[in-house]
Amino acid sequence: MSRAAPRCCLVTALLLASAGPGLRAAEAPQRAAADAAFLDALTWGATPSAFARLTAEGRARWLNAQLHPPAESRLPPAAQAQVDALTPPGSLFERAQALNAQAKAAKDIADPEARKAAQQAFQAALNTAARNAASVWVLRALYSPDQLRERLTWFWFNRFNVHQGKSTLRAAVGDYLDTAIRPHVLGHFRDLLMASLRHPAMLRYLDNDANAAGRPNENYAREIMELHTMGVGSGYAQGDVEALARILSGVGIDMKPETPKLRPEHAADFRRDGLFAFNPDRHDYGDKVFLGTRIRGRGWAEVEEAVDLIARNPATATNVSRALATYFLGQPPDDALVARLAAVFTRTDGDIAAVMEALVREPALAAGRAGAFKDPVRYVFSALRMAYDERVIRNAGPVLGWLNRLGEGLFNRSTPDGYPLDAAAWTGPGQLATRFEVARQIGSGSAGLFKPALPDQPEEPAFPVLANGLYFAALSGTLSAATRAALAQAVSPQDWNTLYLASPEFMR
Repeated sequence: MSRAAPRCCLVTALLLASAGPGLRAAEAPQRAAADAAFLDALTWGATPSAFARLTAEGRARWLNAQLHPPAESRLPPAAQAQVDALTPPGSLFERAQALNAQAKAAKDIADPEARKAAQQAFQAALNTAARNAASVWVLRALYSPDQLRERLTWFWFNRFNVHQGKSTLRAAVGDYLDTAIRPHVLGHFRDLLMASLRHPAMLRYLDNDANAAGRPNENYAREIMELHTMGVGSGYAQGDVEALARILSGVGIDMKPETPKLRPEHAADFRRDGLFAFNPDRHDYGDKVFLGTRIRGRGWAEVEEAVDLIARNPATATNVSRALATYFLGQPPDDALVARLAAVFTRTDGDIAAVMEALVREPALAAGRAGAFKDPVRYVFSALRMAYDERVIRNAGPVLGWLNRLGEGLFNRSTPDGYPLDAAAWTGPGQLATRFEVARQIGSGSAGLFKPALPDQPEEPAFPVLANGLYFAALSGTLSAATRAALAQAVSPQDWNTLYLASPEFMR
């Protein structure tokens, strides 16, 4: 590690030379550290290449591009090739039909051993679908240039959480993420809420596919208000939950390609989009009173009206703004900050990009960067981005394993509330011990990240480079004396990498 000093001096000299006459020598490292912290706060982790782009473009231009990315997700060719290989062909409807036929065929096999083998093959197909979807998520998080969109994709999925372990959701979670969540994370909140409401993964997870007139199921209606929008104690009552459940009756899933036979009086109200279906024969057409508003029984239009009432409720603006701020600050924000964000939410009709722009300009975001303890997903992703920058991993399996061990596995939160947003939830001694082991694996070598998943494929040689230009230019000066002393005692590059990834500064 002793060879790092000349490189450090060279990078610092280059920074000073490019700073211009308006920036004093003493200010250049501080500005570089501040830019790195700004980048780290809004992405899955600062990298040398991302830092270079930020400094070249300036914060304002960089932020505008992050807030308004192109509709199509972008990836480097090597990452895109893997995503294409991991993405199943056909629509979710077609895949669900094929899996349904596979399950039915397995069930109908008379021989017990053959039936068991066929059922295991069906479960293996579901497991593969979920694992591939999680691997795609990892690749997008690590390598998409639209990093703020990827951070928000995780946030909104976590808020509108579904668990892969229920029923056959393993086959649907990837589509839920890619069609209901990611396209809307920087749009209007109402559109995001409606996209989640119409997706079969959510309808199956919270049992609205079983919600019908005369047989109401309140699970989804309750969670929409309690978790997704208004929040506990925001003024709605049990009667509102019951009314919303009646409004949502008939909103469910239809696996059959043909239109069902319907009673003629409401047959024209039937709607479908892939697996999603609104079946008027299962809908309660009685009038309802929801959040103080009388809603006339008229089918799908009731759902549209109810979503409008929820999405534009002041409690939703406050609750969603508080959650966004907590996620990016790593700790609960004060009420005044939440009120400012909620005012933007209300004024822009729930424009998430506008709320995020307001949050970025809040002094609390800058003040909280040094103290916010990373949750496991952010820790692992930031470590990998720092270690390998633009070099694309070939196998996301180790990443998924680390996240599961750290307690924040993708698609693995079984309860509707999602993983905790507050950093304090992740600071227990067991978490830190496991995190040190993950730091050792990432810092000591390729850790299986560059071994293709295909059999008989050799692992590509790779070694993490954490003592890189970004470290010397912007990060080394932010380390405490204790951390610098520990790094100075490292006996090998592997040892140095492990100590750096386990340092308090990198954990935060």
